[in-house]
Amino acid sequence: MTAMSALVHEHVTDAIKTPALIRLEPNIVLIRFETLKVYAALGAVRSLLADGTVRKGQTLIDSSSGIYALALAMACHRYGLRCHIVASTTVDLTMRSQLEILGATVDQMPPSDDLRLDQRRRVARVRELLERHPGMHWMRQYHDPVHYLGYAEVADLVARALPSGPLTVVGSVGTGASTGGIARSLRERDPEVRLTGVQPFGSVTFGSERFTDPDAIIAGIGSAIPFGNVDHELYDRIHWLDFVHAMAATIGLMREHAVFAGLSTGAAYLVAGWEAARNPERTHVVIGADTGHRYTARVFARHREAVDPAGLAPREIASLDELALPWAAMDWSRRRFGIPAQPLYRKERVS
Repeated sequence: MTAMSALVHEHVTDAIKTPALIRLEPNIVLIRFETLKVYAALGAVRSLLADGTVRKGQTLIDSSSGIYALALAMACHRYGLRCHIVASTTVDLTMRSQLEILGATVDQMPPSDDLRLDQRRRVARVRELLERHPGMHWMRQYHDPVHYLGYAEVADLVARALPSGPLTVVGSVGTGASTGGIARSLRERDPEVRLTGVQPFGSVTFGSERFTDPDAIIAGIGSAIPFGNVDHELYDRIHWLDFVHAMAATIGLMREHAVFAGLSTGAAYLVAGWEAARNPERTHVVIGADTGHRYTARVFARHREAVDPAGLAPREIASLDELALPWAAMDWSRRRFGIPAQPLYRKERVS
């Protein structure tokens, strides 16, 4: 047996960005990251430095609920830039401490159970700081398509690791850059690659803002404001889940596969299981954006409360008018937001 050669990395970002691919079921593969958004931050910062938009020593500022903040702080550390994070109330002491040690200025929102208000406050604070310090560069992770660039590398990894054949990518929508960037790059090889997005109830991105999920703490999956980086025409299917379902799946993922991951990963895992059972000929790639550390107290410590995910199923809907808690699914059919649905793949669906 030949010994594996070890690779020495020049910076920690090169080490932590590399994901692990784990087969969960015959047609479900998890692509698990320590911090997925390192790809977005590195790709964006490199491009902005290369074209002269930013220069070394300049301050980069953005709003974040957690993993993008750490990714941006690491990218700034690597490339000699300053970092200012307007942080969500959900950013915990562990995350804040890391950011501060990396040299980032952390501007954290006051405690709030309303993540919509929290997100609006963060954006308002960024605008206020830019007025005071016009030399700062706003990264605009929600709107600047430069954040798509780094995900072409992830798509290359997926394409090399998996055999040729029908493929579906399943992941939380969030800012749109990760799922959108991976799917776009994969479709350059195969236009039939499908993309299934996951949303929490209460998000404006795919029209569920009229709902309230009191326990929702799935930071980073949805949005209280429109995101310019979400390209609705990339998505074939959308699933909306409440916190109870996401928690059940997150605990189930660890119980069944020993994978300690965040709520967005658990939600995507639940969705992929449903889709894979109905499309067994397709390989479903689940995007695991981060580890479960942020959710230790409010999710993993409550594991005895988690319901059995095996008994959960979505309500199939044909329009947003039919949307209802706790779990709904819809053929989005790669259409623009606000355009009536024209279902794709209906022949493969079962009631």
